[in-house]
Amino acid sequence: MKFIVRLLGLLVVLIAVLAGVGMLLPREVTVERWTQINAPAEEIYPLVANLKANEAWSPWAGLDPQASYTYNDIAEGVGATMAWASESPDVGNGSMEITQATENEALTVALDFGDMGGGTAFWEFEEAAGTTTATWRLQADMGAGPIGRWLGLKMDDWVGADYERGLSNLKALVEGS
Repeated sequence: MKFIVRLLGLLVVLIAVLAGVGMLLPREVTVERWTQINAPAEEIYPLVANLKANEAWSPWAGLDPQASYTYNDIAEGVGATMAWASESPDVGNGSMEITQATENEALTVALDFGDMGGGTAFWEFEEAAGTTTATWRLQADMGAGPIGRWLGLKMDDWVGADYERGLSNLKALVEGS
């Protein structure tokens, strides 16, 4: 009986320590990747600012050929929206809306992943001597609880590889390679 009481006591202490440490972890998480593309920003920007054009380079577009996409009537820039629905857990359901846009320089996109939460994606295009550095960044609030904050430690692993693949696809599309 003493063993069970000690084991339960140890379990309670372990849970308390994990919860306490979790509360010390950052609530906001940022994932960022960039690439240099041998083209002016004016050739890259429309492929990101037009959400229908995203299908040509998106790292998620080919994961579920059965996924459905819907768009509003705004083709590009502020107010353009896209929603997607998929049975695949790699794609899921969600929506995005461009909330800020500075042509050939930057975009801000509000993301909604339904029950999984949301976030904000940022695009920045910095051109120098015919080469553009395209930066893609995600910022997400992992919530007030310790479980979300622990999960935040994995966001770079989960999203970073997708961002790298997307940027590589975008680079290949623009450069024609």
